[in-house]
Amino acid sequence: MQQVNSIALVKVREATDLSQAQSDVVLNGNSTGIIVPGEELEAAVQVNDRSYILFLTDNVVFEESLTIALIDVRNGVKEIVHLGHEYSTGSFENLTVTGDSVSFNFIGDYIWTLQVSDSPRLRLPFASAPGGVKREPGLKKYITISASPAPKKVR
Repeated sequence: MQQVNSIALVKVREATDLSQAQSDVVLNGNSTGIIVPGEELEAAVQVNDRSYILFLTDNVVFEESLTIALIDVRNGVKEIVHLGHEYSTGSFENLTVTGDSVSFNFIGDYIWTLQVSDSPRLRLPFASAPGGVKREPGLKKYITISASPAPKKVR
């Protein structure tokens, strides 16, 4: 995995009271035709030659949430995970990419870590996930997300 700068967004629909803005994913200056929720691209990570993880926000002051989209440039959106709580705000920071995982800070004093599977894995609907993680209903997942407390800062 590696962070890339070859992806951009072009907003195709404004946000409403009930839905996020929608944006077209542009890769190397060319539209992919893939529409994702969100309007600000915080970061993009290339998983393999076809797949990317996009970290998206909505530019909503005082109630920002993070949308994580796994896309396949040939097959479209594979999975979307939302991270956030009502009436809370986060700031996407400290992205770190290793061979098989991505870590970042967003809400609270936690380090959030993602791992991506090439094939779908069984997702139990009532299994516990870190607080603030929301997914569409379903029995499969590609993204595994965990949270661990960030180290205390020494003064």
